[in-house]
Amino acid sequence: MSNNIYIQGLGIISAIGNNAQECLDSLQSRADGVAKMNYLQSAHKNELPVAEVKKSNKELADMAEMPASLTRTALLSTIAAKEALADAAIESITDWKIGFISANTVGGMDKTEDFFKDFLQDASKGKLRDVVNHECGSATEIVAEELGATDYITTISTACSSSANSIFYGARLIRNGILDIAIAGGADALTKFTLNGFNTLMILDKEPCKPFDENRKGLNLGEGAAYVVLVSERVMKTLGKQPYCKLSGYCNANDAYHQTASSPDGTGSYLAMKGALEKSGLQLTDIDYINLHGTGTQNNDSAEGTAIKRLFDPHYPKLSSTKAYTGHTLGASGGVEAVFASLAIKHGLIYPNLRFETQIADQPFAPETQLIRQDVKNVLSNSFGFGGNCSSLIFSKV
Repeated sequence: MSNNIYIQGLGIISAIGNNAQECLDSLQSRADGVAKMNYLQSAHKNELPVAEVKKSNKELADMAEMPASLTRTALLSTIAAKEALADAAIESITDWKIGFISANTVGGMDKTEDFFKDFLQDASKGKLRDVVNHECGSATEIVAEELGATDYITTISTACSSSANSIFYGARLIRNGILDIAIAGGADALTKFTLNGFNTLMILDKEPCKPFDENRKGLNLGEGAAYVVLVSERVMKTLGKQPYCKLSGYCNANDAYHQTASSPDGTGSYLAMKGALEKSGLQLTDIDYINLHGTGTQNNDSAEGTAIKRLFDPHYPKLSSTKAYTGHTLGASGGVEAVFASLAIKHGLIYPNLRFETQIADQPFAPETQLIRQDVKNVLSNSFGFGGNCSSLIFSKV
């Protein structure tokens, strides 16, 4: 048996769809999910657009078949993880060592905010059940128990690279014989805490974002959850379903430049992409598509572009950011884009970079603006987080 790690199942819920097929349809029809706030109650409701999942907590609970008292992060996570496991079509998970590696950055902050609204008015008020699932690990444990994926459970929280790191950690667990199957990805819900924090950093766009555009003004926050089911070759050969692709390369690098900014020369981004390529054994010219981290901030797009120029010049793959569709889903973003990368390979698609108008002046390339149908063999997916925590994954056709 080889050391190949296969993507056997996909699950996702985001602002552009409640499952993988709906998201794929939206990507192909250029239907983005950025809009005025509806479910999040914020003082910035009429000022800052966001990419919300178009469901109330009660509706999410019904979809997840879980109590509505759970945190929104846990509900989103349950829905996407259940879809991924069902899609993998593994008849009996009890025959294998199976784990759940999930990422998030906000934990149960939505319920904590509900608690403090009452508690700060009167210390005898506030429902303690709203804070018991506050920490990031709580959502992971709830979902793992629901899935029956309890041979190995862990939570990863490395800002915006969180679920990319969870995916390649899952691959390493399989390669080292600790697991046979890993459900890996992440989830994050929109909260006032997150919105206010990013607004304080002055990196939110008051209009729908324009990743990799010269006149970009910031990002739009989003929410969602996405998971891939990773399996060993031994497991894959027992299944009656072809895998979407394989995870051929991965790397994490940290330039430790600044708490919230990427280094101007894109050192962490460059090292992550270079390391993933080396791990995969592929050449630069083998990459057909880069799913950019592409948040729409001045700093990120400049740094990521600089790193791409340093690594790929003069031959650039086709590239685009899908965050113009989904917003920046933070701890879920690497999982969301892993699902999109897997679908790009299966269906032969390069996604358009919505709202792009003007090429960045000091970058010798521009993102794709139209949906392209072509054979896609290798996709590089970037997830770059605060603190310089940068990760790149490479997905390859089997």
